[in-house]
Amino acid sequence: MASEIELRLQKMGIELPKPAAPVANYVGAVVAGSLLVVSGQLPIGPDGITIKGKLGGGVSEAQGKDAARLCAINILAQAKAALGDLSRIKRCIRLGGFVNAVPDYQTIPQVINGASDFMVEVLGDAGRHARYAIGVAQLPLDAPVEVEAMFEIS
Repeated sequence: MASEIELRLQKMGIELPKPAAPVANYVGAVVAGSLLVVSGQLPIGPDGITIKGKLGGGVSEAQGKDAARLCAINILAQAKAALGDLSRIKRCIRLGGFVNAVPDYQTIPQVINGASDFMVEVLGDAGRHARYAIGVAQLPLDAPVEVEAMFEIS
């Protein structure tokens, strides 16, 4: 039987992808007691990274938000792989977002809203979280955004 979270994803027309393999010496997710920590996820779609480059340097805010949303989808894919069942998620505690941006780019928090809005849409009130959003000079694979997450689980 599908969890409430998976039913919401289905209604949204979202099928979770196979989780991306780590690109260095780390794991995609770690369960520690009642916490699930998901490593930073890139906006990797079925055909690889959908958008590359810097916000304010060819990548628009709307494209950045879409990329952050895709990162959040990939976070849930990692969560499902680690937990087996998304119904174990009790709450999204924190999202952390990194935005590959030109030095004077001003709307970094709005870009990460793509991931935050998605978590609330999928998890409801349990998706409301603490957060950070940081501009950086570069990200792996020239991704415009990377997002990591921490969840409380049962």
